Amino acid sequence: MLPELADDRARVAELERQILKANHSLPAPWLRPQSVWWHWLNPHKSVWYWLNPHKDPGVSTLSPETVAEIERTLSALRLQQSAVRVRLDAYKYPVLTLPYEIVAEIFLQFLPEYPSCPPLGGLTSPVFLTHICHLWREIAFATPQLWRAVSLSPRRFPFNPRSVWLSRAGSCPLSIRMKEHRLNEAQLTAAILPYRLRCEYLELLLLLNRDISVLFHNAVFPVLRHLDLVLGFIPLELQQITFHNAPMLRSVVLDVVATRWVVLPWTQLTNLRLHIITLEGCVPILRQTSNLTELNLDLEVEIGVGLIVEIVQPAITLAHLKCLRVTVEGEHWQYCREFLDSFILPALSSLKLDRHVLGDDPSSALMALISRSGCNLQDLFITCPNAEAEYYCLLDSFPSIPEINIQW
Repeated sequence: MLPELADDRARVAELERQILKANHSLPAPWLRPQSVWWHWLNPHKSVWYWLNPHKDPGVSTLSPETVAEIERTLSALRLQQSAVRVRLDAYKYPVLTLPYEIVAEIFLQFLPEYPSCPPLGGLTSPVFLTHICHLWREIAFATPQLWRAVSLSPRRFPFNPRSVWLSRAGSCPLSIRMKEHRLNEAQLTAAILPYRLRCEYLELLLLLNRDISVLFHNAVFPVLRHLDLVLGFIPLELQQITFHNAPMLRSVVLDVVATRWVVLPWTQLTNLRLHIITLEGCVPILRQTSNLTELNLDLEVEIGVGLIVEIVQPAITLAHLKCLRVTVEGEHWQYCREFLDSFILPALSSLKLDRHVLGDDPSSALMALISRSGCNLQDLFITCPNAEAEYYCLLDSFPSIPEINIQW
């Protein structure tokens, strides 16, 4: 059947070319010899050239018999084209015979894996699937999982399609990403409000936060699992935001401003990342996150060793932590060894650090952490420029660690 289908499609294209060619050979109806306009224009060509000196009146020189013959040829070509199109329309495409459930699953595999958000338009958007044929359009609109993840950020799209997109998700939990950079923030916040109870993954960058109190009023997010919150500016009248009801929340990403204004159920978190956080800002939080399994800290150290010792006492015990990553910025990075010495991590298996965190004696700092925690470290990654010698020193000092990598 496929060769016949290809032949029919080629035949339709060839007939269209022949019809177009025949049409071009025919003069316009009003310029044909039998027309009233032709009978007037033929003896008055001088008037035409006087009014339009650069234009040919284009009066046909074809005889009526020739025109009639061309028209008969056109009619025959159109009949052939119509017959081929009927055969094409009757062809059953195999993909259109698949059960709707299988087509819907193929559509879901076509999109980025949830909770990643596809673009609102383009080849990787579910909207593209609605433009293939009427049947696929119906299947796409009837599959709410296609619309459960949306990015509200692209500025080239109008506002209305975003709310329409969310309404198509039916009762599915939602993944919403908003990186709007001061554009239509009030409208976008209002778009999220009706769906707040269904937000499962929420990523927000709010630089003008006049409407944040509306979005987080009472802060009830019953199915929220992941929160990524960056706040650029907090109005003076804004009060602290407390998440009283977020029982499913396990993963959180916060910047330094958000850590000062947001109160979360810290003890239930298992994954935490703090952006550009100071020691005095992160230590009180870490003392409450007793169930963490993964911790990422982007530290900014601007205090001296005496204050560090005061801040990190007593020790910070994270009994379930398996993965720790620490990067450091600031003028007083040499004091971070005291910060590392405050940790007791009995379940630690993966460690990624800036060289600055280990102080002057990296081997001693790591030995102290492993001995103090009683952990079985399996993966060690250290970022350090010009540290090839230290790499071989660590290999000799820690033969029990299977993976040791240094980036220099």
